[in-house]
Amino acid sequence: MVNRERNNRLLDTLKLPGNSQCADCGLPDPDWASCKVGVFICLQCSGVHRSFTESGKVKSIQLDNWEDERLVQFMRRNGNLEAKRKYEAFVPPFYYRPRAGDCDVLKEQWIRSKYQREEFMSNTEASYTTAPREGFLYKRGRDSKGFQERRFVLCRSEGLLKYYTKDNGKGPKGTIPIQSLNVTFQGEKIGHQHGLEITYVRDGQTRNIFVYHESGEEIVAWYNCLRAARFHYLRATYPQASEAELIPKITRNYSKVGYMEKTGPKQKEAFKKRWFNLDSGGRKLLYYKNPLDAFEKGGVFIGSKERGYAVRDGLPQGMKGNNWDCGIIIQTPAREFVLTCENVKEQREWLEALRDVISRPMTREEIMEEAGFRRKRPK
Repeated sequence: MVNRERNNRLLDTLKLPGNSQCADCGLPDPDWASCKVGVFICLQCSGVHRSFTESGKVKSIQLDNWEDERLVQFMRRNGNLEAKRKYEAFVPPFYYRPRAGDCDVLKEQWIRSKYQREEFMSNTEASYTTAPREGFLYKRGRDSKGFQERRFVLCRSEGLLKYYTKDNGKGPKGTIPIQSLNVTFQGEKIGHQHGLEITYVRDGQTRNIFVYHESGEEIVAWYNCLRAARFHYLRATYPQASEAELIPKITRNYSKVGYMEKTGPKQKEAFKKRWFNLDSGGRKLLYYKNPLDAFEKGGVFIGSKERGYAVRDGLPQGMKGNNWDCGIIIQTPAREFVLTCENVKEQREWLEALRDVISRPMTREEIMEEAGFRRKRPK
């Protein structure tokens, strides 16, 4: 029978600084504990800890008995802050620290890296920044649509990620500049839990490449190696910038994705269903015929309110959508973009995400990008 009084004493421990969030993903109010590591964790992260045969028992604070006073004292002596000092002593600045909303593979490998492989108890930055990185990933073909094994090589000295169709000594099939590279986990979109979307700018367009690896450890290692290459490019390009300023620029997750319908610039064309990616860090709303298209069909630069950008709900008077009528109007200095969402919830989420970008003042670099941004008319 659960001893509620003893559990309440443990809950008092949970209120100490650092213990009010999951030690691994930051989710508030964790109600599980690793009795080997001495950390307080959420339900999802507890499942990863439980799989470590060498990490001992994982216990629920609410549902399990805590009768062993030595165990309670152990949790008090350790806790999340002490574990962080020990197991995260040398996390490289470019290494991605997952949050509660991130995909499972990122969180799982973060936990395994810390406690199982103990990667950050000594300085491991060199393994990401100096050791050569190459290997095979499954890549989706631009035209064939199927995934084929391709050899990828990260050339740090050249600032390029290259991939080859065959290991026959010929040149690469494609090269991706680190300068404009972005990488995000897109398991649901790709249809594989270890799926990455790699994007870069070529001739004014954003090129999308979709890859995956069967090993979660391997795909997360690739992800962090690409982040390392981006970090060192940014540090060389902006030598006066602090780490805190550079880290958000290494890679960017989309702030909102999904289907909307859009009409053309004359607002008389038929509404067509398109897949949209909002890259709020890059101030771009790009749209595609299909989510896995290699190139966008068009896009909207989302500037700031000071420069004449605005977003509002509704549709122009007398206008109706094709299938959906929850409208959004994006006002730019050049024209209005009229979109419709499937329902009010989607409309509200898109409005909130777009308004967040518009409310943010533009940097000098963003003003320059605004001037050169190419808007393509829908086909």
